[in-house]
Amino acid sequence: MSEPPSNKSARGAPAPYADKRSFFERLIEFISPGPDSKDELMKTLAAAEQRELIQPESRLMLEGVLRMAELSAGDVMVAAPRMDMLDIDADYDALLGAVIEAGHSRFPVYEDGRENVIGILLAKDLLKLQRAPELNLRTLLRPAVFVPESKALNELLRDFRSNRNHLAIVIDEFGNTAGLVTIEDVLEEIVGEIEDEFDARDEAREDTGIYTLADGTQRVAGDVEIDAVNRAFAVDLPTADFDTIGGLVAHEFGRVPRRGESLDIGGLCFSVMLTRGGAVRWFRVWRQGAAGEPRA
Repeated sequence: MSEPPSNKSARGAPAPYADKRSFFERLIEFISPGPDSKDELMKTLAAAEQRELIQPESRLMLEGVLRMAELSAGDVMVAAPRMDMLDIDADYDALLGAVIEAGHSRFPVYEDGRENVIGILLAKDLLKLQRAPELNLRTLLRPAVFVPESKALNELLRDFRSNRNHLAIVIDEFGNTAGLVTIEDVLEEIVGEIEDEFDARDEAREDTGIYTLADGTQRVAGDVEIDAVNRAFAVDLPTADFDTIGGLVAHEFGRVPRRGESLDIGGLCFSVMLTRGGAVRWFRVWRQGAAGEPRA
């Protein structure tokens, strides 16, 4: 009795894969290959949303993942002047008041000046001091993690996950404290703003949103009022039609500018450092022809 035909060759190897696509389908793929750049991939995702293949939220998250690869810790950090920190020499009542006021779960702790960060305190660990006042606060501190401003966000997220750490202190090229970044800051680049009950109070704080960088230029938040920029730089940008500097710059561009794009307005140079949620979050600003102009 003869055996049924086998799908293997005489040597026992599996039969070659049969491409069941039609000639027309293969021709279309040859004529219209897949995206070969990030911009083309972004357009493909937008087209997929228009064809209802993916939801708008899914497209935004995928685009956030792609953009995150271009960002660094310095792009999303909380600048040093805005950091909520604790003094190791403060008494318990002062520490508790600061923790309640800020509402964070982790705090950098400093000694002899804000530049000298000696560790991280978890807010819940203050309960141990309440129950055992004889404890030394230093024994409750967790080691602080320091990262450079140039640390890529995708690498930082991988470190956060592997080390089970949620906060890192960002240092500039001179070793000075530039700010801090949390795992929430990184995740927000993918999923958008993660708001909690403390965000409204944080936004209500008096804060100029203008900070001097190591190279002499200024980091300016997109939601800073134009009047504040005029006072800081002694210029006279128009305030009749727009309240914030982000709105004015977007109007001059005719659209929301992208990261890395620059524009000169009223004697100032504005370079986009970070965009989020359809608006510019941070500008780098300097005077035209000033000595503090960014180095190439």
